[in-house]
Amino acid sequence: MTEHEWDRLLKIRTTGRDDSRADRYRYPYEPTPYPVLEKLAGSGYISKKNTLVDYGCGKGRVGFYLSWQCGCRSMGIEFDERIFRAALKNKDHAVSGRKTDLCRERAETWPVPETVDRCYFFNPFSVEILQKVIGRLRESRYACPREILLFFYYPSDEYISCLMTAEDMTFLDEIDCGDLFPEGSKRERIMIFRMG
Repeated sequence: MTEHEWDRLLKIRTTGRDDSRADRYRYPYEPTPYPVLEKLAGSGYISKKNTLVDYGCGKGRVGFYLSWQCGCRSMGIEFDERIFRAALKNKDHAVSGRKTDLCRERAETWPVPETVDRCYFFNPFSVEILQKVIGRLRESRYACPREILLFFYYPSDEYISCLMTAEDMTFLDEIDCGDLFPEGSKRERIMIFRMG
């Protein structure tokens, strides 16, 4: 299926890149390709008992798709007001809209709910912000001990370096996505880390 066909099936509009508000800390909106989400959904790491947060959710594709496909609850955090409005519009019509919550907040100051145990990142912001987000996740995990899995699609070298040196973070698995695209970049993967 094409991107537009998937969007029609899920009753959302998420295609297209938008870098109109990007800067050195917050990166452009670019939705995760549906074939990548299919691989993640089929991995067995997300089920209906989980709550997933998509950091830098953009128009909400990840949350709407995974809530529909895996049955999980999902939350999307988005800083850009204009893109967030598009996500809210999608929520009104999405087939999984009732299972998806959206927040317009800064990821680095957002207090992580105790129900969150899965986190998704597609390079939404700088490593400096990522480190603060990981600090917030630690605070939440300290208040309510649990295993938290973090999924990083198309991770940058800076992200990998940060994650590999974090004291309470363990590399768990990798989902290869290189076969989905003709270029076959080594970054076409989802790296999975366990906190705790």
